[in-house]
Amino acid sequence: MRIDVLTLFPELIDRVCGESIIGRARKAGVLTVEAHNIRDYSDDRRRRVDDTPYGGGMGMLMAAPPVCACYDSVLKLADLPKTKTIYLSPKGRVLTQRYASYLASQDRLILLCGHYEGIDERILEETGAEEISIGDYVLTGGELAACVLIDCVGRLVDGVLSSEECHEIESIAAGMLEYPQYTRPEVFRGRAVPRVLLEGNHEEVRKWRYAEAVKQTKKKRPDLF
Repeated sequence: MRIDVLTLFPELIDRVCGESIIGRARKAGVLTVEAHNIRDYSDDRRRRVDDTPYGGGMGMLMAAPPVCACYDSVLKLADLPKTKTIYLSPKGRVLTQRYASYLASQDRLILLCGHYEGIDERILEETGAEEISIGDYVLTGGELAACVLIDCVGRLVDGVLSSEECHEIESIAAGMLEYPQYTRPEVFRGRAVPRVLLEGNHEEVRKWRYAEAVKQTKKKRPDLF
């Protein structure tokens, strides 16, 4: 999968997406993530990309010319059949694990990161971008939201994780919260690992994990039922 990010802060994208699993996937060539600086497409000698909104109001809006020029240039970098453009916005549909799986089936994602008070509406019309939110709150810009989406979607791409089982049985993806997990030492500050996990009976472990997953979900996220 190829992911292109249109942003005012490409270094932020590169730093976050250069670490851990996503960073290793990039180095291995399994996942391509490229950040593009919108300021490079500004005609203003000071590389301005924003202006005051028509009709008045607080703040500044990202202007259509530099953003669309950046988008047009980036679009030409790769000709992939399943390409989806996304604008990270609190007004969009909320990202879920189910929708992340759909996005992971695409060949290419182009992510647009807004800033200031938002973007000129004509940018959405020109690019056909779908608005996606990572939650019902507002950030200062779309970069962190883009990194969340890249991590959430990227780990579902074939070859990024060592096994499909890694993401099939975890919280939310399996339809319930994940069961509790333990590692050494066997006893820590008087708290012991459940005996069933130490006895080597795989069927009993499976039953225990399922029962604990149900218990955790009912207690912490009853809405999932």
